[in-house]
Amino acid sequence: MKATKRPIQAVARWLRRQPPKMKVFLAVVSGLAALFFLRMVVHDHDNLFVAAEVVHSIGISVLIYKLMKEKTCAGLSLKSQELTAIFLAVRLYCSFVMEYDIHTLLDSATLLTTLWVIYTIRFNLRSSYMEDKDNFAIYYLVIPCAVLALFIHPRTHHHIVNRVCWAFCVYLESISVLPQLQVMQNTKIVEPFTAHYVFALGVARFLGCAHWVLQVLDTRGHLLTAMGYGLWPFMVLLSEIVQTFILADFCYYYVKSVLGGQLVLRLPSGVV
Repeated sequence: MKATKRPIQAVARWLRRQPPKMKVFLAVVSGLAALFFLRMVVHDHDNLFVAAEVVHSIGISVLIYKLMKEKTCAGLSLKSQELTAIFLAVRLYCSFVMEYDIHTLLDSATLLTTLWVIYTIRFNLRSSYMEDKDNFAIYYLVIPCAVLALFIHPRTHHHIVNRVCWAFCVYLESISVLPQLQVMQNTKIVEPFTAHYVFALGVARFLGCAHWVLQVLDTRGHLLTAMGYGLWPFMVLLSEIVQTFILADFCYYYVKSVLGGQLVLRLPSGVV
């Protein structure tokens, strides 16, 4: 076991010594390598989107297990859960009025479990809620997303309200994890179940991003045309990439912590 850890620790030490630009370069190369691997292995890239939602559901399940087993919500951001419920509810509405498929069922299950988490934090485990750490003003996220959706949204045959709602949930989803990241930055120490949950979000976001990027590559850009004209297709891709990179730094430290055998994740200053 020790012999196995030595190369991993050597690589970790080498990475720590690299300048920020090199770390960014290595992260981009790793992401491209992962995209290439998924393109070779997964033939129907729509399955990546389904997998992303399944992984998100697994993350929520880990969260529920934490709340039920440990009877504490310390380290969790109620505001991130509320933002998640908002974009899921809006996306579920759009799914019902615009296209009803398996994503509708997955979103319904995820929304119900997210609402249960919110209820549990607000009422059952309120005494352990770290309100002073969860101090991100969510209107700084909701209002800009709503304004952006008014100006940049799909140009399809659907009603204007539905198109704006669709754009709003895309934009809000990409940044909904920011309050949770701020809570972890404020506390510096992340207990295992919360770390597992946020890592699951990171994996889900990467799979969702991979789905869109590979679909664009497979259709040689025709998917962007099918999604409409103007800035909307670009904003969809940008939103997927942004939410992936927001969590990339945390996922690096999570993997490093797991490989090092540490149960509790300690974050350096300025990581998230």
